[in-house]
Amino acid sequence: MILKRFLPNEHVRSVFEIHPDDLKARGIKGIITDLDNTLVAWDVAMATPEIIAWFQLMEKHEIKITIISNNKEERVKLFSEPLNTPFVYGARKPLSQAFKKATKQMELDKKEIVVVGDQIMTDVLGGNSAGFYTILVVPIVQTDGKLTRINRKIERRILSWMRRKGMITWEEE
Repeated sequence: MILKRFLPNEHVRSVFEIHPDDLKARGIKGIITDLDNTLVAWDVAMATPEIIAWFQLMEKHEIKITIISNNKEERVKLFSEPLNTPFVYGARKPLSQAFKKATKQMELDKKEIVVVGDQIMTDVLGGNSAGFYTILVVPIVQTDGKLTRINRKIERRILSWMRRKGMITWEEE
């Protein structure tokens, strides 16, 4: 069933609930993460001290991170470069090309990587379609850019249907 592609493997409130020890216990060596509303609010340019600490924690545990975003180069570069983190901009998620590019850059196998993001229409669908383990996070803020607002309406319908069918058990935040 096609709707299963929208179903994340896991759901957490924020990236701070993703711990290196848990990842390593499952053989995970890399994270492909979305940027806007996953790591920081979509209208926040730079990493917060908490996000910087989370990136440092992952690095200390030898877990590679690559940011993939549908946003423009200027936005993604401004955020990623101070963190010394590889990135893919203009990713066109849910298409799989950016996921493949990130995997190649990380020099890891798909089964060693998790995909983290706040949208089922782009991050989860893209990650699942490309064969990754996916983790959905609650969006940092409830506001979005124009295109994302359209996706959110569709997303709410899909999640509502999945909830009624018993496919998901978490509560809406």
